[in-house]
Amino acid sequence: MKYLPNLLTLLRLVLSLAMFAALVTIGAAEHGVQVSSQTGIALAWFSVIAFVVASVTDYFDGWLARRWGVTSLAGAILDPIADKILVCGAILGLMIVGLPYMFGALGGLILFREFAVSALREVLAPRGIKLPVTFMAKTKTTLQLIALGALMILWFWPAWNIPVRLDTLRLAWEVAQMVLLLATGVTLWTGVQYAKAATAALKT
Repeated sequence: MKYLPNLLTLLRLVLSLAMFAALVTIGAAEHGVQVSSQTGIALAWFSVIAFVVASVTDYFDGWLARRWGVTSLAGAILDPIADKILVCGAILGLMIVGLPYMFGALGGLILFREFAVSALREVLAPRGIKLPVTFMAKTKTTLQLIALGALMILWFWPAWNIPVRLDTLRLAWEVAQMVLLLATGVTLWTGVQYAKAATAALKT
C-alpha cells in the first residue's frame, strides 16, 4: 500500500497525456481530418472523464502519503510535474479544439507562470535554495482544475445529449470563465510571490 500514492501520481501522468492526445484528435477532426461523429463523441467523453479522474488523484495521492506516513522524494518530484502536465495538457488541448481567444490569452498567462516558476526552481536548486509550495499555490491549482474541468464539460455539452436551456448554458459558461479569470489572477500572484522569495533568498 505504501506505493499507492506514487502509483496515483503516475496514473495522473498517463491520464493527462491520454487526455491531451484525445483533445488533439478532436481538434484535428475540426480541421479536416476524417474522424467519425461517434469517435468524436467517445473522445469527448474520454477527455472529460480522464481529466476529472486525474484531478481527483491530485488530492488523494498527497493525502494518502501524509496519512500513511509514506512521503518520498520520488513523490515530491513527480507530484508537481504531474500537476503541471495535467493543467498544461488541458490548456493546450482546449486551445486546439477551438476555445475562444479569451481562453487562449488567460491560458497563455497560466502556462507562462508555470514554466517560469519551474525554470526559477531549476536555477535555484544548484544553490541549495528551495521554493516550498505555499497554500496559495495549492489554491491556484484547485481553481485551475475547477475552471478547466467546467470549460471542458460545457464546450463538449452536445456530446452529452442532455437537453438544457440555452440561457442556462450561457450563464454556466460565463461563471466558468470568471473562475478561470480568478485562477489566472491567483496563478500570477503566486508567481510574483515566488519571484520575491527567490530574490530575498539570493540576497542572503
